[in-house]
Amino acid sequence: PEDTVTGSFASFISAARPEHLSQTVRQRSKRMILDSLGVGLVGSTTRVFDIALRYCRVRTAPTPPMTLREPSFPQHPADTPSSLFPWQTHSMDFDDTWHPATHPSGAVLPALLAASQMLPPNTKPTGLDFLLAFNVGLEVQGRLMHFSTEAHDIPKRFHPPSVVGTLGSAAATAKLLSLSPAQSCHALGIAASLAGAPMANAATQAKPLHVGNATRLGLEAALLAARGMEANPLILDDIPGCSGFGAFYSVYQPKPLPAPGQHHQFLLEKQDIAFKRFPAHLGMHWVVDAALSVRNLFVNQAGSFSPSLIRSIVLKIPVSKYINRPFPSSEHQARHSFQFNACAALLDGEVGLGSFSESSIQRQELRELLDKVVVEHPEDNMANFDKMYGEVALLLHTGDVLTGKCDTFYGHWRKPLSMESLLKKFRSNASHVLPEEKIEALITLVDNLENLSDSSQL
Repeated sequence: PEDTVTGSFASFISAARPEHLSQTVRQRSKRMILDSLGVGLVGSTTRVFDIALRYCRVRTAPTPPMTLREPSFPQHPADTPSSLFPWQTHSMDFDDTWHPATHPSGAVLPALLAASQMLPPNTKPTGLDFLLAFNVGLEVQGRLMHFSTEAHDIPKRFHPPSVVGTLGSAAATAKLLSLSPAQSCHALGIAASLAGAPMANAATQAKPLHVGNATRLGLEAALLAARGMEANPLILDDIPGCSGFGAFYSVYQPKPLPAPGQHHQFLLEKQDIAFKRFPAHLGMHWVVDAALSVRNLFVNQAGSFSPSLIRSIVLKIPVSKYINRPFPSSEHQARHSFQFNACAALLDGEVGLGSFSESSIQRQELRELLDKVVVEHPEDNMANFDKMYGEVALLLHTGDVLTGKCDTFYGHWRKPLSMESLLKKFRSNASHVLPEEKIEALITLVDNLENLSDSSQL
């Protein structure tokens, strides 16, 4: 029934039309698509992706090998199956982030790329169809997260993309395949049974699987619903004594999704997205900007950065166990360490792709700085990407104290990247895989996505 929460979501998926997307929503979502493509391309150079690629080549080989020895395949990134793209986008934790906290594009974009390739030539969706389905997937994720106050804070139990991302992928695919409201309802129900991953696997090589599985399983949920599989049609509703989607949250208060049209405003219209300038957990961007600020004060006072003049480094950060890592020993731990990112920024004057290499992590001078770090958790510093701040104070042997603070880093939705900065990031990331002419062609393709007759060209 349409008067249920789940029914309202299914009706929204079916009823959404291109004219419901404002110019702001279109432009913001195209920026997200371009950034995600670039992040995915550079992600194909990682160890995580290499493991996943070799596994999938064995799994999809025409004649499976009798042992675990792998068949011989060319190693060029162009041979990558589209199903691996979500693992690429999150392999460096370089993908976009929203509030409440999730990685919205990585769970939706690859599903739509795969579905576009899968459909027969005479039924290929247009670029405008693609853009609409992408925004439907974003909207479903955002609305689901607003059902719980718990979701507004940095997560503790489930990694959000593995929860809302799975249903976002199912919704986006259902829209692209033009499923009926009843089929869309079942797609959401099936996806809910495939969702969820624990936060304990953050800062490990398994974390990119969360986004990868959200994409793949959401796509499969829509395909199963299209073939007649059914699920609980009240999966998003709060039914006493029978947990549905609310099982993922300690507090769950669902509301119907208004029909698209005059009285509905997409969440992306109200709030922009956060794009990362370097590949690490979003929380790191506050402490890096704070560290760079205090580093400039230090250099202006001392003439150069000299770690020997520093007695201790005080970080004022929110309480969050999985990103409070005093001595990270791997690249994935380093990407989730307030201490590492602050010290890397102090030592090098920047944080970038190379900051998380093994040689960079194991530097003696960096380890010496980490030994000087003291962590404080001020009561006013919330574990919330909309309210938190990062503060880095240097206590010098002279007795002087230098302080840098950041409450909104460059790239946050309150301080979005300029188009120039976004293009610079995309070109840098894509250049690890593509020649210049293909990079520029892809930029043009995304910029004119509404006019594309066949979205599988992406």
